[in-house]
Amino acid sequence: MPVFRLRRRHLTVAVFAGSLALPGLAAALSLDEALRLAEDQAPSLAAEAANLEAARQSAIPAGALPDPRLSLGLRNVPIESDAAWRFDQEPMTMQAIGLTQEVPNRAKRRARIEAARSGVDVAEQRQQIARLEVRRQVAEAWIATRSVDEKLSLFKQLYDENRLLEHAVRARIAGGGGSAADAVVPRQEAALLAEKEDELRRTQAVARAALRRWIGAAAEQPLSGAWPDWPTDAVWYRSHLQHHPQLQAYEPLTRQAEARLNEAIADKRPDWGWGVEYGRREAFGDMVSLNLSIDLPLFAGTRQNPRIAAEEARLAQVSAEREDALRRHTEALSADLAELQRLQSTLARLEQTLLPLAADKVRLTLADYRGGRGDLGNVVAAREALLQTRLRRIDVARDRALANARLHFAFGETP
Repeated sequence: MPVFRLRRRHLTVAVFAGSLALPGLAAALSLDEALRLAEDQAPSLAAEAANLEAARQSAIPAGALPDPRLSLGLRNVPIESDAAWRFDQEPMTMQAIGLTQEVPNRAKRRARIEAARSGVDVAEQRQQIARLEVRRQVAEAWIATRSVDEKLSLFKQLYDENRLLEHAVRARIAGGGGSAADAVVPRQEAALLAEKEDELRRTQAVARAALRRWIGAAAEQPLSGAWPDWPTDAVWYRSHLQHHPQLQAYEPLTRQAEARLNEAIADKRPDWGWGVEYGRREAFGDMVSLNLSIDLPLFAGTRQNPRIAAEEARLAQVSAEREDALRRHTEALSADLAELQRLQSTLARLEQTLLPLAADKVRLTLADYRGGRGDLGNVVAAREALLQTRLRRIDVARDRALANARLHFAFGETP
């Protein structure tokens, strides 16, 4: 008996585990879950993480001195007379080993350190921008998929309504009203509905494929959750425009350009170096040599000054690009806020006025037709108008959510 119970328990666990793998019983996919999965899997974020690590590692030796140089050699070896190629006949012949160290000036090393630190900040900002871009695209793919799913969910009701229309037409014909040709109209409508459903199935497959690009097999799960609705305070957006991630990226870029300019200016200051050499002689006393070297930047007009001018131009380029980006984002913000306001008004009008009116028109034209006062063509036209209004409401809700997502993720996910 205990063995039977143990086997039954194992079977229950196996059935439960297997049920989780079935598509029909899979957990629903919320937008938050899709965003989390995308951040875990996106190759672009892995690339930016590697770029950031590379920048951090590159910053470690930025201010270090160049590697010292070891030298080995023979000095003053005779090549003529009886002492040729002998190391113990000539007093100046020696075996030498030396060490030299180049020392860039302090201003140049400081500039290199600042350029490296700014490079790390640039990489961090790029990673943040890439993360927001991934989250925005995932949100857009999820929203597009949800809109198609919602449209497809209408069709069971539409087919039910079509069958009711067919019953009404048959009843009218049986009662001596209408024409025999009217019996074809509901079947035509059903065929057109099936055609539209096929189009939506194709659109659904495309939308799921776009979502699968970011989250893999989880894209096949049914979606859960309402349309996303992030804060849309126009005053907040305008006051925080300077904090747009793509604008903030210009701050470390500017510091990096300034550091490179300072490094070019520091080239006018001489670098220096030192060296020590030990010479061993076979028949005479050993010798030590010390030396000090200093660069002489005597031709700044053709060497240092052009490089300084080039770095000044690059700094001006970064400043101009930031101003251009600020103007573009200011224009885009105004356009996006206006579009969002339009979509909100349109959606409210559809839900509060146009949809109820379209439903009332279908109800009234069908009542007239059943009562023998209306024409079947009016019923079909009213039903088509109601269907288009229903689909348009979903499209507008989708477009509003997309506009909302663009604003939300453009500003680093608004609070």
